[in-house]
Amino acid sequence: MKLKLTSLLLLISVFTALNVQAQKGWINLFNGKDLKDWNVKISKHDYQDNYANTFSVANGVMKVSYDGYSDFDKQYGHIFYKKPFSYYLLKVTYRFVGEQAKGGEGWATRNSGAMLHGQDPATMLKDQDFPISVEAQILGGDGEHVRHTSNVCTPGTLINYKGELFTTHCLDSKSKTYHGDQWVTAQFLVLGDSVIKHIIAGEVVLEYTKPQIGGGSVTNYDPKVKVDGTPLKSGYISLQSESHPIEFKTVKLFDLAPYAKDELKLNKIIDRVLKE
Repeated sequence: MKLKLTSLLLLISVFTALNVQAQKGWINLFNGKDLKDWNVKISKHDYQDNYANTFSVANGVMKVSYDGYSDFDKQYGHIFYKKPFSYYLLKVTYRFVGEQAKGGEGWATRNSGAMLHGQDPATMLKDQDFPISVEAQILGGDGEHVRHTSNVCTPGTLINYKGELFTTHCLDSKSKTYHGDQWVTAQFLVLGDSVIKHIIAGEVVLEYTKPQIGGGSVTNYDPKVKVDGTPLKSGYISLQSESHPIEFKTVKLFDLAPYAKDELKLNKIIDRVLKE
């Protein structure tokens, strides 16, 4: 009886410790007040030039807007968190609002993304359109057609899907379509260069492996940065401005790097934080 009680107490202690670790591990990348800890790079503009106040904060949300643009003119932008990560769970709550900027491409309507394992923004050239990265593509419904969200696109990168190298630029998830201006929460589980999972409403809607530098779909980059075949084990996280206004209410991350070498503990922590 004592042995059983001791085992039960030990089990409770382990679960309590894991729960405390899960609660303490979250980092609010966006503080809801300002753009502290974020750096902007917009194509056709210098690094750190937040052209036309593309990225701003109001009423507790990060806003991506184009009120100061006369024409979008392929001025694709990204706002980068200040430091890179390798193993993590990223949680983003977003909604599309308003009308697309004048001059935006048709494919960019209600289109944005969270860039994973991205290059250092300081290494992007002035006219580079997208960072070399894996894009967790965010799409909003148009009120009529099926438009999956949490897809993957690959600017200057390649992935493996179902055990084979995937060379097409984008791959759809199996998520449902989210029409209108509703808030949507997406999670992205990134484990170095091993596996990446896109999660909506607790369901894995897309999974792929072995991200690496390679392929096309990115222009005007420094060739010294794009070394094809290099595994993407870590990188910067950024959010896009692609011509359609979007707001981000939550951008938070659970750093899993401290558990990367202990697979059992890593999986237990992941199970815990996914339920929060």
